Amino acid sequence: MLASTRAGERIVAVGDHGVVLLSDDGGRSHRQARQVPVDVALTSVSFIDASRGWAAGHWGVILHTTDGGETWQVQRSDTKQDRPLFAVHFFDEKQGVAVGLWSLILRTEDGGAHWQPVELAPPEGGKRADLNLFGLFADARGQLFAPGERGMVLRSDDKGRSWKYMKTGYAGSFWSGTAAPGGALLVAGLRGSMYRSFDDGANWQRVDTHTESSITALAGAGSKIIGVGLDGLVLNSDDGGASFAARTREDRLPLTGVVLDGQGRATMYSRQGVVADAGAKDSSAR
Repeated sequence: MLASTRAGERIVAVGDHGVVLLSDDGGRSHRQARQVPVDVALTSVSFIDASRGWAAGHWGVILHTTDGGETWQVQRSDTKQDRPLFAVHFFDEKQGVAVGLWSLILRTEDGGAHWQPVELAPPEGGKRADLNLFGLFADARGQLFAPGERGMVLRSDDKGRSWKYMKTGYAGSFWSGTAAPGGALLVAGLRGSMYRSFDDGANWQRVDTHTESSITALAGAGSKIIGVGLDGLVLNSDDGGASFAARTREDRLPLTGVVLDGQGRATMYSRQGVVADAGAKDSSAR
C-alpha cells in the first residue's frame, strides 16, 4: 500500500493495481473495497468525513467515493500521457487539490466533477516549473503545503489557486509532511532528512532523526507523530516533532504508509500490504 488515511473510525489504504483496503477495527483486520474501476497504482487518499473521499494515482486518475470507500467512481483519467498524481487533498465537499509529476497541479471547486490545471511559475533562477510534487498537507488555518524535489516546499494560502516556493536549504527530495501542534511544520524524505518550520515555511531547521534511511510517510495525532521509511525505519515523537527516537524493524521491511487512531496507535503498510507490529530494535536514543 502506498498511502492511508482515516474516514471517521475507518482506515482506508490504497496501493498498486487499484487495491483499496478497509479496516473497521483499528487496523487489526482488513478487507478489499467492493468496487474499484481502475487497476493503476493509487498513490494518495483524502477523506473529509466518514463517507466522502478521493484517491489519486497514475495516469492522472482521480477516484471518488461517497460510501466510506466501499465503491469508487472515476472522476478524471488521462490515458494520453502517464503523468501520475502523487497526492490529493480536499478541504471540504467542493474544494480539492491534486499534485504530481513535473509541477502538475489540479484544482476543483465542484467536488471533483471538473479539474482545472494551475499554472505554476518557475522557481527563482529556474527556466520552467518542472518539480515533482510528492505530497500535500494542510495546517489548522487551511494553508496548503506540497513537499517536492530539490528541497522545495510549495505553499498556497488560497486553497491551491496560487503558490509560493519555500526553500529549506536541502537539495534532496521530500516525500511527506505534516502540520504539528503549535503551528510547526514538518517535511521529510531522502536519507532520513527532516526539516521543521515555525513561520509558515519561510525558514527551516534540520531535525536530527538519528537515521540515514529515507522517510516515506508522516502521520500525527495530537502531540504524537510517527514516521516510517525504508529499511524498516520507524520514527516516534511524543512532543509534537521537537525530537524523535528511531528504531528499525528486524525484518527491515520497507514501509510506505502509516495512520494513527485517536489514541496514537499506529497501523503501518508496505507495498506488500498491511504490516504486523513486529518487534523492532532501537537504532538510537532520543
